[in-house]
Amino acid sequence: MCGIVGYIGDDQAAPILLKGLEKLEYRGYDSAGVAVYDGTSLQVVKAKGRLKVLSDMINGGKDVPGTVGIGHTRWATHGKPSDINSHPQVSDSGKFAVVHNGIIENYLALKDLLMKKGKMFVSETDTEVIAQLLEYYYKGDILEAVIKVINKVEGSYALGIICADDPSQIIAVRKDSPLIVGLGKGENFIASDITAILNKTRDIYRLNDNEIVVLKRDSVTVYNTDREIVAKEPSHIDWDVSAAEKGGYQHFMAKEIMEQPKAVRDTISPRIQNGKIVLDNITLTAEQIKSFSKIYIVACGSAYHVGVVAKYVLEKFTRIPVEVDVASEFRYRQPILDDKVLVLVISQSGETADTLAALREAKHLGARTLSIVNVVGSSIANDSDDVIYTWAGPEIAVATTKAYSTQLAVVYLLAIYFADKLGVLSAEEYADYVAKLQALPDKISEALENKEQIQYLASQFFNVKDVFFIGRNLDYAMSLEGSLKLKEISYIHSDAYAAGELKHGTISLVEDGTLVIALATQDALFDKMISNVKEVKARGAVVLGLTTEHNKKIEQVADYALYVPEFCEMMQPSLAVIPLQLFAYYVASMKGCDIDKPRNLAKSVTVE
Repeated sequence: MCGIVGYIGDDQAAPILLKGLEKLEYRGYDSAGVAVYDGTSLQVVKAKGRLKVLSDMINGGKDVPGTVGIGHTRWATHGKPSDINSHPQVSDSGKFAVVHNGIIENYLALKDLLMKKGKMFVSETDTEVIAQLLEYYYKGDILEAVIKVINKVEGSYALGIICADDPSQIIAVRKDSPLIVGLGKGENFIASDITAILNKTRDIYRLNDNEIVVLKRDSVTVYNTDREIVAKEPSHIDWDVSAAEKGGYQHFMAKEIMEQPKAVRDTISPRIQNGKIVLDNITLTAEQIKSFSKIYIVACGSAYHVGVVAKYVLEKFTRIPVEVDVASEFRYRQPILDDKVLVLVISQSGETADTLAALREAKHLGARTLSIVNVVGSSIANDSDDVIYTWAGPEIAVATTKAYSTQLAVVYLLAIYFADKLGVLSAEEYADYVAKLQALPDKISEALENKEQIQYLASQFFNVKDVFFIGRNLDYAMSLEGSLKLKEISYIHSDAYAAGELKHGTISLVEDGTLVIALATQDALFDKMISNVKEVKARGAVVLGLTTEHNKKIEQVADYALYVPEFCEMMQPSLAVIPLQLFAYYVASMKGCDIDKPRNLAKSVTVE
């Protein structure tokens, strides 16, 4: 995944593809490629690195003749960034070229099937399976082959396909991954984002799931999987380029907040097969898991806050003691490690300098290492004994949202997986937790429906000088992240405290008008949190309570109340974080802050 462009018309395709891909660079990527029919065969050119590397190779596209082609910028999911793993992927004979966004969940089974049929694979990608399947099913009718392929594959996809046997057309199809059709005069386009083709056309078709489009120079026909023609109404785009790049959102952060249900689904779905959690790339055996006497979690920033949640979750599920360390402290405190210790490393970029150094220190001392990262082939991923990728896709805003949420999802997967290997869950308990994992994306969608009320509350408090977040247990862990989100994008001073610590000094900071955000989503601790709310109210605080839908008692003591859906308590942080993210976003927006690029901060911290 990340960006798709396709062109068919009378002009030279390659320069148009490169310009379209350039408009998608904001999405993040690690390699790029194009496939163009030159009158004789498909010419495929791919390169790891920035788009300029590819552009220089083909002289801005001028060196690749042909008027029909597809292009792609890739953010690695399956297979490290490399020329071979870049898209387009090509079938055995070179007859089919494919670009793909999304994840094919059953690609391993399909790959095994095709290899037994004699197909030779050259890449590590799930996308090559699509190209090989197309060739396997192709008997002279490309549309029939495409239908057979999409009936065979499981997962999410946006596909652009060209075939050397019929270069007069591009075929495209989507399921759970964006793809649009651009309508021109004597030329037509496909793209994963409007921004890629906005300089060519503003008239588009929006494809629905499992709609197949056949593009020719002078026609566009959309079919369903029964080969029936689907009538489509074109949409006209009035957005400017900047808005289109953000998918219609004012900021990348807003877009990424709203992408969380899909991102979490992409993280979880491929790892649940036939009711079981499957972590194919984990080499840890049940015996090794049983041998661990302690787990250390090492991370920085929001990833550290994921680690604080993970401490509670892992200890509950595994009964193994867990410590959480800020990476910059862990590496210098002479940690006591051996081969009976697992060090769990969390980093979005996989390049965080302190975290990478802590990982290497842990390995040097003999510990087993497992990393949770988003970037395939990153330094932390490469240096770890095992790695679980979040598959969140590129995250542009500096303040993390969907990367944080997908890291939480991996924590839940890992905790239940470990508990199963340790034999501490009954079959019924295991099935129930797996079902809740599968329901999590929809619950996150529910939590996002309350944004209007959160926006109103932000309008009441965007001028405050100090904010305190309080909570207990998992709610304390969420307080840490809520406080960070607010301070890093709105520049309002905020701090998070364990609510039970209020009387040990913190409450002296509370005075008339101080905003206190009190998290109370844990039923066993709800009454204690009510007492803490009363304590700060007695000192003049204005309290915004955040709890689950059945705890209406919060309204008796708090000035304002926000609710999130009822859910499994150990996964409740994934819902509680949503209003905290939105509150920070709306406060910063009302203050006129540069939300996506807050001052003094970088997306990936690669220096100490």
